[in-house]
Amino acid sequence: MDRIRIGQIGVGHAHAAGKMAAYRASADYEVVGLVEPDPALRPRADREPYRGVPLMTLEQLLNVPGLKAVAVETPVRDLLNYAEKCIDAGLHIHLDKPAGESLPQFRRILEAAARKHLLVQMGYMYRYNPGVVLLREFLKKGWLGEPFEVHAVMSKVVPPAARKELAEYPGGIMFELGCHVVDLVVGVLGPPQKVTPFHRHSAAIDDRLIDNMLAVFEYPAALATVKSTANEVEGFARRHLTVCGSGGTFHIQPLDNPAVKLALSQPRGRYAAGYQDVPLPKYTRYIDDAADMARVIRGEQEFEFSYEHDLAVQRAVLEASGRPLDGAAS
Repeated sequence: MDRIRIGQIGVGHAHAAGKMAAYRASADYEVVGLVEPDPALRPRADREPYRGVPLMTLEQLLNVPGLKAVAVETPVRDLLNYAEKCIDAGLHIHLDKPAGESLPQFRRILEAAARKHLLVQMGYMYRYNPGVVLLREFLKKGWLGEPFEVHAVMSKVVPPAARKELAEYPGGIMFELGCHVVDLVVGVLGPPQKVTPFHRHSAAIDDRLIDNMLAVFEYPAALATVKSTANEVEGFARRHLTVCGSGGTFHIQPLDNPAVKLALSQPRGRYAAGYQDVPLPKYTRYIDDAADMARVIRGEQEFEFSYEHDLAVQRAVLEASGRPLDGAAS
């Protein structure tokens, strides 16, 4: 089958290099070009994994014959503007997270993509985590009963130079990092009725970064908490998602090298009643995202994550970050 011609805009996002490496390693894709609008970031394009990819202007990339998709990997402040240009050009996109600071602009992009039958795949890296995939299977089969409680933690230590960059966004560490697990919570429980944020600056560093954040998500019969901090020593090891239902509890920890601890009120399929450890295959970021995007672009399957879901996630991210929903500064 012909390889999908794909390009990338930006090397400035934290996931940019990983995405380029995944596309270049995949038999599904032919990477045809890279755009880096910022001259200060352009030297990165001469390093791996970008080395050898033609450096182009935006206009050149969007006019490459047979181009099907673009990965938008700029700094967050520029994501939506470039995403909109790609959708206007009739191209599928992989859009990294979070989806900017303007909910109205993101809604406009999704509506245009829906009209044109174009894929918008968000860069929430845990959607394809084998523990999360298994959790979705349990939920679809009803094996956990009715969920009533969800906990999620997404933290790490952010060094001072990176903190300065993140402080550009008033939404703080929840906006930049916690958004990954907000996506998971909305995936389990749907759009919340209400989100209440709690924000602190806790590090002994004189910067503007809101680095210690909690959000409570309210539902008719459930509560969820999302915690994210830029200060947690060995925070990767404690990143987790826990879903408690009337029929069992499903706990994934750590999210980046997933292991599942499962409790069931009664046997379900090959799983016993009571607590048990569930072995999982090793998880490598971005590989399954790229493969899923290829299958959707080729029409081999429907995309599992709807435009409505992605809009609900971004709304919840902004609410959890204490940001306005009209895109206005505050």
